[in-house]
Amino acid sequence: MTWLEELCGVKKPIIAMCHLQPLPGDPEYDKNGGMDKVLDYARKDLHALQEGKVDTIMFSNEFSFPYQTKVDTITVVAMAEIIGELKKEIKIPFGVDCQYDANASIDLALATGASYMREIITGTYASDFGLWNTDPSTTLRYRNRIGADHVKILFSINPSSAAKYMADRDLVSIAKSVEFNFHPDTLCVAGLPGDESDEAMLKEIKASLKRTPIVCDAGCNAENIVRRLRGSDGAVVATSFKKDGIFENLVDVKRVQDFIDVVNDYRKSL
Repeated sequence: MTWLEELCGVKKPIIAMCHLQPLPGDPEYDKNGGMDKVLDYARKDLHALQEGKVDTIMFSNEFSFPYQTKVDTITVVAMAEIIGELKKEIKIPFGVDCQYDANASIDLALATGASYMREIITGTYASDFGLWNTDPSTTLRYRNRIGADHVKILFSINPSSAAKYMADRDLVSIAKSVEFNFHPDTLCVAGLPGDESDEAMLKEIKASLKRTPIVCDAGCNAENIVRRLRGSDGAVVATSFKKDGIFENLVDVKRVQDFIDVVNDYRKSL
């Protein structure tokens, strides 16, 4: 049993994203609506996801375009404020992702009581954000130094957003070396092109690892989720839960329920 299964109490947990609206400091922040609007939208999504019976929720500053690899202090403070306001309404385990800043995500997780975080921890990328370099040894030492060792880290090893690994390496090689060098709690593998290839690739990555669980990250929907769960230990789901399956929309509880029904039917066979 993986730590994520122990946390959620089910096999192959579904991590649902709660996308926060633009925050103070973001170019698209709604100054008229203010933080009250951000809180209102987050509360609606939180309750819809919980009503739909997802296993855990991850709060992310998803609409903080353009993303920063070193976020401003106001971003972390604003996220902490929103999560703090919602804390008494959160009925299931939760995690955080302060894009794309690993240390800020650790800070946020420790301050809010999150059980885990997801971020780009390793690698150097050519991206729309410029040359994107990470410092995993410093990040993991920082987690230890501030007393956040209990905060689990989901290592994203193939970021799906406008970035390409600079070294010419396949995902299996990357997964094996990340496991050896950094002892990750979990690896996140973004959805791969072509549904037919997903299950085989996920299984190949999983088989190459000695102890690390993997979750399928991005691109999951009700039609492919069973196939993807066969090759992984869980999945991160976002857009498929939105009204009409549109990224910018709020969560549609009926879409969540239908998705989770498919997952629960599959779990019966495990």
